[in-house]
Amino acid sequence: MKKLKLGFLFSVLFSFFLGTAVLAQQELPIALDGLAKSGSFSTSINLILSLGVITLIPFFLMSTTCFLRVIIVLSMIRQAIGTQQAPPNPVIISLSLFITVFVMSPTFDEVRQTALTPFQEGRITQKEALSLGIKPFQKFMLRFTREKDLGLFLEFSQVRYTGVKEDVPIFVLIPAFIISELKTAFQIGFLLFIPFVVIDLVVSNILLSLGMFMLSPALVSLPFKILLFVLTDGWNLVIHGLLMSYRGP
Repeated sequence: MKKLKLGFLFSVLFSFFLGTAVLAQQELPIALDGLAKSGSFSTSINLILSLGVITLIPFFLMSTTCFLRVIIVLSMIRQAIGTQQAPPNPVIISLSLFITVFVMSPTFDEVRQTALTPFQEGRITQKEALSLGIKPFQKFMLRFTREKDLGLFLEFSQVRYTGVKEDVPIFVLIPAFIISELKTAFQIGFLLFIPFVVIDLVVSNILLSLGMFMLSPALVSLPFKILLFVLTDGWNLVIHGLLMSYRGP
């Protein structure tokens, strides 16, 4: 129940933040009556369908941006240090959101220039706007998707592959991108765990040699791990590494 509440809260915050950012850049009013221009359904049904699609936007953005890698790495840092709720979940989520917006700002800007602005000026249709708006996300995901992961979903989807990565359907590319990001995040997490595990082993051996069997090694090693992380300016190094991992070639 707690996880469901946290997921719902994050979805609301993510959609509100990105929606506010787009509106702040565009300075354009939202016209909901344009969503209901259909001859096959009533206005109420179209509005319900539109709101249902809008609720999926945060999950789409989480799956097609760098958010997955960032939040997994930051969560692993907290677990490696051994601090249970420091920093708390809202802080990790907020930091991940801002890093995601920072990294994805060129992609968002490209979507605005190629799809959103021409559509609102009436130069392209809604279908063309959706097609053009997906391409920047597709280009971003292709840069960080492993060929092995992409081949896995291409094989099971039975899609005829032409050899051009840009022609890969979005429903094939998104899951391939997700598992590629998960693998990369766990690789980074493994490297982050090593120095803290070494500290735990050293402290455990010292306590055993002193005969302090009843004293928890984690309790003694925690201050040393925090001290190591602070002295090495750990947050700066980790965020720098994350940003460098998304740096263009």
